[in-house]
Amino acid sequence: MDTSEHTFPRLFEQLGLPSDEASIKKFISDHSPIPAETHIYDAPFWNESQAHFLQEGLEENADWAEVIDELDAQLRL
Repeated sequence: MDTSEHTFPRLFEQLGLPSDEASIKKFISDHSPIPAETHIYDAPFWNESQAHFLQEGLEENADWAEVIDELDAQLRL
């Protein structure tokens, strides 16, 4: 059972992306906004594995769902 804290940095680590604050801000800035009709996991900048992780996390309402939703909101600003 995963008991680690689910934070933006940890989500970015799970996605294989740089997870320091500056890198996260740059990623969001570089990839925003995604269209309202596009699911976060369908955005063109994810690789197959990342997209699958995001989709699975949301569809299964996994522990990561809340943080994925937060990222989704940030990518739509």
